[in-house]
Amino acid sequence: MTKEETIEFAKLLVQQIRDSAIKSCDVQLYTDNLKSPTANRWRKAENDGNKKRFGEMIISDSVDSTIFFFLQAIDDGLLHISFNTSNGKTIEVAGDIIGELSGWYMGEWISKYTNERFIDDFPDIG
Repeated sequence: MTKEETIEFAKLLVQQIRDSAIKSCDVQLYTDNLKSPTANRWRKAENDGNKKRFGEMIISDSVDSTIFFFLQAIDDGLLHISFNTSNGKTIEVAGDIIGELSGWYMGEWISKYTNERFIDDFPDIG
């Protein structure tokens, strides 16, 4: 990549993915009247004084938020990537995969494939 291409990639990565994830988590943390399941969980853990539990939730939710916005950038056509499968096939992630990656990630993939902690805020859906 040229220097200009590297800068373009860096800006997209930081502004569209990292900054979006931070903004999303800030809304969950700092908006007292927000009724989202995540905000409610964080508020309850904070009010209970359980710092360890609060930290554990923020860590996993922040990672999930970051991955969500990474996949959203692919869904929106801002980021084009390819993936090499275990059988040697190369696929264009946005072009060859049908559906919304960010939705699949939050709605199915985490609960199905994670080996680490995960709180399912919508256990009745799916």
